[in-house]
Formats: sequence, C-alpha cells, structure tokens
Amino acid sequence: HTRYPLVTGVQTCALPISVSAIDDNGQRISLPSAAKRIISLAPHVTELLYAAGAGPAVVGVSAWSDYPPPAQKLPVVADGSRLDLERIINLKPDLVIAWKSGSSARQVDRLRKLGLTVFESEPHNFEDIARSLERFSILAGTTEGKRAATEFRKGLQHLRHQYADRQKVSVFYQIWPSPLMTLNGKHMLSAALRLCGASNIFANLTQLAPIVSTESVVSADPDAIIITDERSTARDRWRSFTALKAVRHENLFSVNGSLINRAGPRILEGAAQLCEHIDTARRHLIRD
Repeated sequence: HTRYPLVTGVQTCALPISVSAIDDNGQRISLPSAAKRIISLAPHVTELLYAAGAGPAVVGVSAWSDYPPPAQKLPVVADGSRLDLERIINLKPDLVIAWKSGSSARQVDRLRKLGLTVFESEPHNFEDIARSLERFSILAGTTEGKRAATEFRKGLQHLRHQYADRQKVSVFYQIWPSPLMTLNGKHMLSAALRLCGASNIFANLTQLAPIVSTESVVSADPDAIIITDERSTARDRWRSFTALKAVRHENLFSVNGSLINRAGPRILEGAAQLCEHIDTARRHLIRD
C-alpha cells in the first residue's frame, strides 16, 4: 500500500511513497513514507489510531489511554498537558499526534523545534471523527481507517434517524463534582446532545471545560442532569434541590464518561446511552 515498484530495465526496487494529511489546525502534515513509529498524546487519539489499523505502529501513549487493552502496555509519555520530552525523543517517533486543546502548546512547539513531525487533533463533531480515522489511516499506510469511517457514518445516520424531530430537552452535563465542572458547546459532548435532540445549558461558555456554580445550574433549571459517574451517590447531591425540574421529574442520570467525553469511535456507543436517557427524560416530562 505504501510502496511502488520502479522498473529500471533488468531490476525492480521499491521506493517509499510520501503521505500527507491536513490536521485539525489546518496544517498539511507530510511524511516521506507511512509512519512506523507513532506517539499519541491523548486517549481519544489512541482509540482513533487503533480503530484506523495503526495500533502496531503506536509506541507511546498519554495517561488514561486505557482502550483498547493493548494500549495499556505501552510507555506513558504524557500526563495531562505535561509531556515527557526526553522519553518521547528516545522512542524515535516519525509522527506525534497531539491534542490541540489538551497538550501544552509550548511543549508541542518544542517537539517541532527538535525536528519531530506533529499532527494536532481536535475533533469537534462526528464528521471530524470519521475524517480523523481516514487521515490517520493515510498517515500510517493502512486500509482499515476508510472502512472504520464508513461504519461510523452508518451508525451515526442510524442514531440521527432514530431521534430526529423529538421534543427538545435542556441538559446540565456534569463531569466533575468539586469544583463543579461541565463542557461547553465546542466539545463533542454538545454534538452528542444535539444528536439526541437535547441542548447544553452551558453551551455558550468560553472555556471547553468550565467551572460553574450550583446557583447557575439552579437558575438554568434544566430538564435533566447527566453525570459522568455511574455511582448512585453521585446523584444524591442534586436530590436535595427539590425545586429543580430535573429532580421533580426524576431526570437524574449517569453515563460512562470514557465513552461520551472522548472524541473517538466509541462515542456512538456513549451517544446511544445518552439518547436513551434523554428519551426517558422526555417521557417523564410528558407524564407529569
């Protein structure tokens, strides 16, 4: 796939084919041949690489890259926005895929100055995920990415058809209890909510993962509250706010945050779970 024969009379040899793709920062990333040693600096990137068939080429990952299971055995070279530059360099990657809003811009720039090729990933919607699968496949010289992108788009269309034109439900989406944190309209979570026919009450906030006050949630009075903690105790703090519409209508739900918060192919699984909860919230609102 990544090599072609050059015929020169009596001999045939192989020369590498250069590959390139546009990253999520609008930069064209070019390699002299398909990447054989790739470092992922975000869990969603790790999942996308494996889904695109590039798993065998991944030599280093970020913390929390817990899926698929083989990724758990790889060296960890990043923790949050902190990068282990020495370890990254020692792994001799021919491609580093950074998380645009999650990796330290200063350290990513340092990688470039050290001569490493960096692709910046920042999917904001479902089509960005499908395109990421295709682009990672191109850069790694695999064929699986195109197939995975096609299947992803089919699954997305199924969910869109299933939940189209349903009653709108306003949602507060909690990712952390203290300080109280949510996600804004630019995060993939809001795209998933829209897919389900719901709206994010804090979509207009500037920060990707803003801190909000309990008072601001009470003031917005959402139809439903969804928490990325599957323990029942995580919902108990909201039950004391009996005036909240979400509490009165028994619309307090939990979802698997690693599915819905990561801009990877498994987000469709998380979105299906999210849509089911939101549909339950609709029934509760109509019932009462």
